[in-house]
Amino acid sequence: MSRPTGDDDWIDAYEESLDQQESGHKPRTKRRPRHEDAEKALVIGVDRGRYRLQLESGTAVTANRAKELRREAVVVGDHVDVVGDLSGEEGTLGRVVRIHPRRNVLRRSADDTDQFERVIVANADQLLMVVATQDPEPRTRLIDRYLVAALDAGITPILCITKTDLAPADFLEGYAHGAGIESFALRSDGEPDDLENLRSALTNRTTVAVGHSGVGKSTLVNRLVPGALRDVGGVNVHTGRGRHTSSSSRALPLEQGGWIIDTPGVRSFGLGHVTPEAIDQGFPDLQEYLSQCPRGCQHQEPDVDCALRSAADGADSTTAARIDSLIRLRALAGSS
Repeated sequence: MSRPTGDDDWIDAYEESLDQQESGHKPRTKRRPRHEDAEKALVIGVDRGRYRLQLESGTAVTANRAKELRREAVVVGDHVDVVGDLSGEEGTLGRVVRIHPRRNVLRRSADDTDQFERVIVANADQLLMVVATQDPEPRTRLIDRYLVAALDAGITPILCITKTDLAPADFLEGYAHGAGIESFALRSDGEPDDLENLRSALTNRTTVAVGHSGVGKSTLVNRLVPGALRDVGGVNVHTGRGRHTSSSSRALPLEQGGWIIDTPGVRSFGLGHVTPEAIDQGFPDLQEYLSQCPRGCQHQEPDVDCALRSAADGADSTTAARIDSLIRLRALAGSS
């Protein structure tokens, strides 16, 4: 059989006929079923190729991914179409056949030199950054990385300060105020704290919680969603590092409306996928200084007229720390 020439339909037909002759299988087709009977669902959990979904009816079902989506990641927060057995009974399995367009995605890379982005969640309204006053010690540079990633994605960042009964929250509250974000202080001894104010901030919103291992994120989720039963771990007294207790992301419904998405604890949050300009935008409190920098300024030592570096000399401790963090992030962005 000679290969035909002409439009793509003839070429496709020719290749399909060869496949049929060589394999004995039915001709392949690019036509995909429309799945007009599919139901809409929210992805609330992902675990080893299985997806936990909640249908619009409220029924929770388990599904796998259709072959035509094998090159597309399905993540918590995605809105999808699903077909198959949607009864929700044990042992049943549906199939995700479509992913709806995403409003936004929260991403991170393995490190600052890695350009490959990893999507953490989709369609979030808020990023709840959880940090402890101690055990483990707070890392403001990690907070800044969260801020950059959130603002780059169009997600509103807020700060939750845990273990305020162990050490004062003043510095972290001032840091959040300087960055222009809300903060909420929680205790671990059962005494009154800001939990109810935090509940109000989460109401009717989809909020993704991130934090260093050991900061008390899973404890917080259990307080917000009684019965969630998220595993709670401690901090290694020798290394000061927390133990990972959440192994996968999971969306949990809030009683007052909305969702809280618990994510595995992280010790790093790479920004290899973020542009230098987006890093600058992650520091809204420093825009006054950045606007005075000469065009093309990278805020490094060779930039002698850098207004940002000059401002660090007379700045308060919080602003100085933010300036130092921005300069370090821009240096890493320039070397990647």
